[in-house]
Amino acid sequence: MDGALELSPPPPLARLMEERVLALFLDFDGTLVDIAPAPDEIVVPARLAERLRTLSRRLDGRLALITGRSLEDLAGHCPIEGIACAGSHGAARRDAMGQALGDAARPLPDGVFDTLHDGARDLGVALEAKTHGAALHFRADPGKAEQARAFAAEVASQHALAVKRGKGVVEITQAGADKGGAVREFMRHAPFVDTIPVFIGDDVTDEDGMAACNDAGGFGILVGDRSPTVAQFRLSDVPSVYEWLSL
Repeated sequence: MDGALELSPPPPLARLMEERVLALFLDFDGTLVDIAPAPDEIVVPARLAERLRTLSRRLDGRLALITGRSLEDLAGHCPIEGIACAGSHGAARRDAMGQALGDAARPLPDGVFDTLHDGARDLGVALEAKTHGAALHFRADPGKAEQARAFAAEVASQHALAVKRGKGVVEITQAGADKGGAVREFMRHAPFVDTIPVFIGDDVTDEDGMAACNDAGGFGILVGDRSPTVAQFRLSDVPSVYEWLSL
């Protein structure tokens, strides 16, 4: 769908919860925290984890965070005990009790990170190591975007990996690891089974999660004004997300 600015805000969450059995899937960066110049520079709102657990209880546990960060990195910024989560773009998934869901995530093949390290150094971009992937950050120098993307695509092609573009970043992951797959995996397990799924996210990588929700009879909510998008509704920014969720 083009024209993201023409999308209307979603109906009030309280009303939707009265009408349907909802499940919420939330991106993290750009949705629950503002994007920062570097991944470790984000500012996490006070008591965010506690507020998310309260929201999860309102939904009888039908809440999951789905982020490009590794689960370990996410936990370092926001304690996630008691909240279902998927990290590394859905490659690693666990329920609210901390039990793994689906197949175990695989790390990058031997030698790939060394290749990325050398390439990032030569390009002058930052390399972020992840448990199940890696990311090249060029937010500080947007002029490096095409070079970084081309280099990532070359490495991915050589090793049958996948490339994911984001805001100021390009990531290398295992093929098939995406946020749509995470949504579908959660929907196979209680308490998400037979619910109406809603995905809230801001970046290109969130489109897979929104599409999976659309396919299951739910919908996506775009944060910001990016287009094109498969989202059906739009919230303008992170504070608008908090207002809609009553966080």
